[in-house]
Amino acid sequence: MIVKKYRSQRSGRMILETYDRLLSSWACEWKERDIETMYGTTHVIECGQEEAPPLVLFHGVGDDSALMWIYNAPELSRHFRLYAVDTLGGPGKSVPNRNYNKEFDDIRWIDGILDGLGISRAFFAGVSHGGYLVQAYALKRPEKVIRGISVSGTVPVGGKKNSMKAMMKIFLPEALFPTDKNVYRLIRKLSGDHYAVFTENQDIMAHYKALLKGFNNMAMGYHKVNAFSAREVDQIRDKIAYLLGNEDPFEKLGGKDILLRHHMNAVFYDHAGHGLNHELSDAINQKIVSIFLNG
Repeated sequence: MIVKKYRSQRSGRMILETYDRLLSSWACEWKERDIETMYGTTHVIECGQEEAPPLVLFHGVGDDSALMWIYNAPELSRHFRLYAVDTLGGPGKSVPNRNYNKEFDDIRWIDGILDGLGISRAFFAGVSHGGYLVQAYALKRPEKVIRGISVSGTVPVGGKKNSMKAMMKIFLPEALFPTDKNVYRLIRKLSGDHYAVFTENQDIMAHYKALLKGFNNMAMGYHKVNAFSAREVDQIRDKIAYLLGNEDPFEKLGGKDILLRHHMNAVFYDHAGHGLNHELSDAINQKIVSIFLNG
């Protein structure tokens, strides 16, 4: 049985309509393509010069590439060939098949994406759960990851149980009742001082509300978050950089302390929250370019 991503056909249409509206507002040239993998069709947004270094991007849970990279793609595409992936099971344009089930393997899925794109090695960056994917892939396929960046995410030593507790504490009750007022409140809860980059963009607000109302979060349930051992943390320490906002509620619940305790390569930004790459897009864009291209 193929899991349903949307709560109704109408919900799905609204999510995809607002997705396209957001993507059309990206301030750079882009194209869309679909990559066939063993788990279904994976949708990818590409931009930047084809000869530029490849940078593979992963968004978080409950969102998609059109929303996640709207303020980053224009600058990053000046330096990299971007491949923004819509996660299988997420609300974007990727379409799972019957193999997307309890046997789903993120690593084999990403292998299939790279094979379809013709990429042997790349830079990788991800936000929140996307940051976990970057870390997991760097651990399992170190030869394919030149270097990685996790934005608004910590090193996974607590596992999925702790992650789900944090999600519930932060997103409830607003996410259960996504009125205009509650969507605004949730964004304020997740963000630092620069929340207006969300609330003053009507296309973002419309899309975010559509996601909260129409996306079936259970569709992401086959993505397993595996806790890393101390040895595994040591293996990725020099390959992964972490960028975090000090007002991020997830970091306040212990994520920051974990990074500091394990001596990870982390940079913390004042007055910013979980939407760090939106809230301080100029600073984060510059930092990503610097980490990847200047060492």
